Amino acid sequence: MEWWAVLMFFIGGLVFLLLMGFPIAFSFLLMDVISIAVFMGAAGLKHLNLHIFTSLSTFVVTPVPLFILMGELMYHSKLAFETLDILDKWLGRLPGRLGLLAAVSGTIFSATSGSTMANTAMLGTVLLPEMRKRGYSKYMSVGPIIGVGGLAMLVPPSALAVVLASIGQISVSGILLAGTIPGIILGAMFGLYIVLHSWLDPRHAPRFVTEPTPLRRKLFLTVKYMLPMAFIIFMVLGLIILGIATPTEAAATGVLATLMVNFAYGRFNWPMLRDSLKGSLEVTVMVFMIIAASKTFSSILSFTGATSGLVDMVQGLQVHPIVILITMQVIIALMGCFMETVSIMMVCLPVFMPICNALGFDPIWFGVLMLINLEMGQMTPPFGMLLFVMQGVAPSDVTYGDIVKATVPYMVFDILIMAMIIAWPQLALWLPSVVQ
Repeated sequence: MEWWAVLMFFIGGLVFLLLMGFPIAFSFLLMDVISIAVFMGAAGLKHLNLHIFTSLSTFVVTPVPLFILMGELMYHSKLAFETLDILDKWLGRLPGRLGLLAAVSGTIFSATSGSTMANTAMLGTVLLPEMRKRGYSKYMSVGPIIGVGGLAMLVPPSALAVVLASIGQISVSGILLAGTIPGIILGAMFGLYIVLHSWLDPRHAPRFVTEPTPLRRKLFLTVKYMLPMAFIIFMVLGLIILGIATPTEAAATGVLATLMVNFAYGRFNWPMLRDSLKGSLEVTVMVFMIIAASKTFSSILSFTGATSGLVDMVQGLQVHPIVILITMQVIIALMGCFMETVSIMMVCLPVFMPICNALGFDPIWFGVLMLINLEMGQMTPPFGMLLFVMQGVAPSDVTYGDIVKATVPYMVFDILIMAMIIAWPQLALWLPSVVQ
């Protein structure tokens, strides 16, 4: 069978199963079994268990459950809520202060939780009612929270970045470090846009008078509530940058630091730990099933010659490699309108990574571009996950259309940072090159 027929057979069958309502992991596993039986025969089925075992027994995927647990502990202990109050005091009377608070705090929380949905849900629950109470428009109250919520996918610790690295055979430490600077730049863009927009059009973010806080009080609260966050971030990202810990070791120290801070602030209790472990187990099992299915898919493509056929076709195109890169990003963006993030990774990475290697693209650089694109996909209608999370925590007067409209500027910024990384690859590659 021709390589393109193999690819169409698998993807067509996968789309059919998804439309039938099968979960993504089971759909992939079922198509793996069917494809192996059709193209590889009984011998291939004998090796299926081996493929699954080898894909999950690698050291690379070890940070995934630890990063997930770290995020669950942060979310269920509500450890970060006090940070919002002290950040609010430091922002003073800046235009669009509460929107800027969402951008700043969301960037910080992204470096401690690693979960886009938890980040969005927490900020939406805490900040959105206050913003609406203060007269902020739906556009200015919803947009910053969704925009910055997706940064958790880019800024370490990101379990999804580890999953992408595992499926795409990319350096885990490299992809974690590479997302740091683009994530900070993106957060700064969000904050600058919020301040300028609120200054130019105060109707969206009315100013309000607050009780001034003495400098000594602000410094005390900063030490009390911000230093623990800085300690947790250092125990993950700092140890990786200093070369003291591998990503797996940094994930373990991050969990340990989160537990220590919870103990110190009296937030540790057994119900919190139980809920955190339960949530971590549920997400980890799903992610590991997806990784196993995706690795088997890669083996099928390689065995049937679909990978080599696709690479040969792409190399034969008389176009600049950047055109091919942009085409791949457009495909990912379109898929983001209808599919969940990990599903897109499973479908695209086994197909795109051989093309990237053949064209000489740096895999870490391509991985960062894909992460930003996937982050944007979580805000893309009609099925962006963050849109549904926001709709779940927003007041009843905020419609789905209001939420979609509010996310547009932040998707534009995602496209802008992708263009910047394409033009200046060192934005993503400088930090990994310095550390490694």
